Amino acid sequence: MLIGEVSQHSGVSTRMLRHYDRLGLVAPAGRTSGGYREYSTDDIARLFRVEGLRSLGLSLAEVRRVLDAPGSAEPTALIGELVDQSRRRLAREEELLALLRRIEASTPADWEDVLRAVRLMHDLESDSAGVRYRAALAAMGHQLSSEAVADAVLAEADPNVSGALTWALAATGDAAGTAVLATGLRSDDVEVRRRAVSAVAELAGPGVADVLRGALTDTDVVVRSRAAMALGARGDRQVVPDLIDMVVAGTNDVDAADLLRDLAHHAGTADQVAADLGRLLDDEAVSPAARSRLAQALVEMPGEVAVGILTALVDDDDPAVAAVAAMRTHGR
Repeated sequence: MLIGEVSQHSGVSTRMLRHYDRLGLVAPAGRTSGGYREYSTDDIARLFRVEGLRSLGLSLAEVRRVLDAPGSAEPTALIGELVDQSRRRLAREEELLALLRRIEASTPADWEDVLRAVRLMHDLESDSAGVRYRAALAAMGHQLSSEAVADAVLAEADPNVSGALTWALAATGDAAGTAVLATGLRSDDVEVRRRAVSAVAELAGPGVADVLRGALTDTDVVVRSRAAMALGARGDRQVVPDLIDMVVAGTNDVDAADLLRDLAHHAGTADQVAADLGRLLDDEAVSPAARSRLAQALVEMPGEVAVGILTALVDDDDPAVAAVAAMRTHGR
């Protein structure tokens, strides 16, 4: 079969067939009297093996090694190498795609805007906190998309830089940044989830409260408590049980108690909150330290229900609880 026929049947260009011949990878068995390449059945079979191996990502050198010395390249090891190479290549492509999308979202007016955005994103990945901080300040001028700023927030460990980035994100008022942070709350890395919830807590706009409510079931107590406090500060009465749990656990208990007081005053739930605190104070399974914290939280509650519970606690067996109760009742 002549080279043109081989090309037609195999889909391999004549140019590539000549290249294979020069490399000795697929050399035709003979030539016609006119000097044209003539391929045998075995040559064509070898050609299809070459193309099959190339489709797996093997280089021409690796293809030759496999075909000429089959025992020199163990298939599993070689395929494993190709898998690793493909993963690295895909990761690089994903990084490039993310970069392009972030630049596209920043709606550049010209190539100078594109280059400025690229420089800022590179600076936000600098090893120097000072360089990252300056880039964060520049981002406040809306030179980056909210998605790019949110990505930087999730990666940022320095509190000063993180604060500047969060301010920049809040200034955009863009829900797209909130969506990126919501993705961060699903990360396997607890530090990323903590950064995400801290940033979301500083944002406003539609969807923010829903993202925070989703964080209330996180496995990490820090993430849960930050979400509960952020929702409590927004007047969300649904987090009252979460705030009471924080008082019992001693996790930001002072802040949680303050939020319970504010919710009781502004949301009309004083009697219910007081009753919930009272039930826990009567629970024998609650530790003395937790009862003391609950009593202190109860002191801040308005209403007659709170006063009634505290009056009964003046004679409590725990001197610390009794002293807290007496402080409120004697001060009426």
